[in-house]
Amino acid sequence: ACALQTCLSRNTYNPEKCDEYVRKLYTCCLEMYNIEGANAESTACPSKPVIERWLRRVPRQKGGD
Repeated sequence: ACALQTCLSRNTYNPEKCDEYVRKLYTCCLEMYNIEGANAESTACPSKPVIERWLRRVPRQKGGD
């Protein structure tokens, strides 16, 4: 989350440059929901449907893991 915040601060006018940081955070959040259930909560994570939709819509960048 800290790396994402730093990236967003550096790329104010171009936040899509931070997509891989968002992907890493959302992948972690999705794992939390899968382990703890749909009612799990975190201040860093949006709801599970939002995460799933974003992961489907935003393609991986070349060189991403």
